[in-house]
Amino acid sequence: QVQLVESGGGLVQAGGSLRLSCAASGRTFSIYHIGWFRQAPGKEREFVAAIRWSGGSTSYADSVKGRFTISQDNAKNTVYLQMTNLKPEDTAVYYCATTRYSLSERRVSKYDFWGQGTQVTVSS
Repeated sequence: QVQLVESGGGLVQAGGSLRLSCAASGRTFSIYHIGWFRQAPGKEREFVAAIRWSGGSTSYADSVKGRFTISQDNAKNTVYLQMTNLKPEDTAVYYCATTRYSLSERRVSKYDFWGQGTQVTVSS
């Protein structure tokens, strides 16, 4: 079992920035990749970004490429999502999750352990 806890969400004006954190605990040695997803009201959960747990490789959705950066601190068992130039359409609950599939995996069903989510609201 892996436990994930997200934090860092909040209310920000359009054009602003936020950094989300995803702290992992439990059987962290079993993690292959960690991804960030988001779900806006009335919409399906969608892939945002993912990072290889052992370091380096990353993957992004086209909608956030160039604005969001995913990174990790293995010493702290934490993955970050730095979000810049935020837009109202980025408003959603953001979740982190683990997968043992490929780094480019974007299907929600292929991610197994999930955090509880953190709300991000971007005002216009």
